[in-house]
Amino acid sequence: MPQLQQLPLPDGQVLPLLNTAALRRLEQDAASGQLMERAGLAVARLAKAVWPHAQRASVVCGPGNNGGDGLVAARLLQAQGLTVQWVAVGRGRRQSNERQQAEAAAAAAGVRAVSLDALDPDADFLVDALLGIGLNLAPAGELLAAIDAINRHPAPKLGVDLPSGLQADTGHTPGAAVRCAHTLSLLGPTPGLFTGQGRQQAGRLWLDRLDCQQGESVVALAGSPRLAWRQLSARRRWPHSGHKGSAGRVWVLQGATEMAGAARLAARAALAAGAGRVYLAGDAIDSDPLWPELMRRQPAQALAEVVDGVGVVGCGGGSGIASDLSSWLVNAAQLVIDADALNALAGSSGLVHALAERHLRGLRSVITPHPLEAARLLDTTTNDVQADRLKAASALAERMRCTVILKGSGSVIATPGALPRINSSGHAALGTAGSGDVLAGWLGGLMAQAPEAPTHDLAAIACAWQGEAADRLPLGGGPLRASELISVMTELQP
Repeated sequence: MPQLQQLPLPDGQVLPLLNTAALRRLEQDAASGQLMERAGLAVARLAKAVWPHAQRASVVCGPGNNGGDGLVAARLLQAQGLTVQWVAVGRGRRQSNERQQAEAAAAAAGVRAVSLDALDPDADFLVDALLGIGLNLAPAGELLAAIDAINRHPAPKLGVDLPSGLQADTGHTPGAAVRCAHTLSLLGPTPGLFTGQGRQQAGRLWLDRLDCQQGESVVALAGSPRLAWRQLSARRRWPHSGHKGSAGRVWVLQGATEMAGAARLAARAALAAGAGRVYLAGDAIDSDPLWPELMRRQPAQALAEVVDGVGVVGCGGGSGIASDLSSWLVNAAQLVIDADALNALAGSSGLVHALAERHLRGLRSVITPHPLEAARLLDTTTNDVQADRLKAASALAERMRCTVILKGSGSVIATPGALPRINSSGHAALGTAGSGDVLAGWLGGLMAQAPEAPTHDLAAIACAWQGEAADRLPLGGGPLRASELISVMTELQP
């Protein structure tokens, strides 16, 4: 029997993601008629599980095999006593033999075919079996009308493979897309379910591999790297004779005094993450009255000391950060670059070259852009970055020869030579001022304690840690203030 799993996988398991080309090969390798029957069964089983008291259902079917999966589900739901109707969209297009057989079987079972404008207003749920992984362009014509009709219907929706209108490989929605309460990924999950608009459009995610062999190549990983988190935690535990010098040092460079709060948030986060000593570096830096443990350093002294620690630069740096960045790129053994320092990189090919050269010297570097900052670094537009976040993050990693955290819904972690990761924790509560400063500082604190750990893993752990803090709040409950975020992250245990 097919095995249904809720995503992300429990216990911090990392989930391999496949692209559409790999899924097409899996479809071809399977006995297609049996595969459609198994897929429809999986859809029907999930619908009954999440809406056990439903009595009426509508299934909107496209012309492809995704529509065939929906027709099998409609037939099976009808056989279980529901009143089911189905809507044919794109009927004039070419259909596979299996799709035609599924339609004939549904009709023989008494499933009623209706037009789009006759959708049952009293349906308890709708099944979106329009497009699946087959979207290439923005929906138009009859497909667009169907997506609009599905979204206008008040009942919750179940997406088959993907919400129609969402691109499987990227999470981009080039036009209208169905907003689902649940989405059932068949054969294997795709990156688009976890980044970009995917998490918003897909709702709660489920997976059924349909008993197919999963020998395909993986393009990315999703999930919380909890195993690596636990391993790091074991290294972080101080021995009985441990002391502040055992846990590394972090220097947070402050630039503009009017944005001193950003540097303080980063410094607090580094200290809360477990760094032994954390310094605020700036000409006019004041002590932090709420965190007196933070020490002060003049920039020149910090620059001399950071050869044996982690520098965090750009948080509240202002436009003047460019003059300091070149020296920190040369001196810092480990470096986290955020905010205004990213804008300085975008404006200077010399700084970009200096960053890339750090890789040749065996020095660790991480940049943490949001989509606009990434667009500046790639000399493109934010829309282009968001249209393919995996591609943008990987391009940045190769160009800068460093680890990249492309922030946003489903943050992407990319490092040259490593399989990209997509963080599956967190939600819009992190979309508030200062949360990026906290992430940069927290990562700096982890790097200080584990200088030998893979930077790629540490970046993924920092993203997961912050996201799981947000997950303690209900989605839609408002922002989590950055200063509160630090406290919640501190309470979390691996």
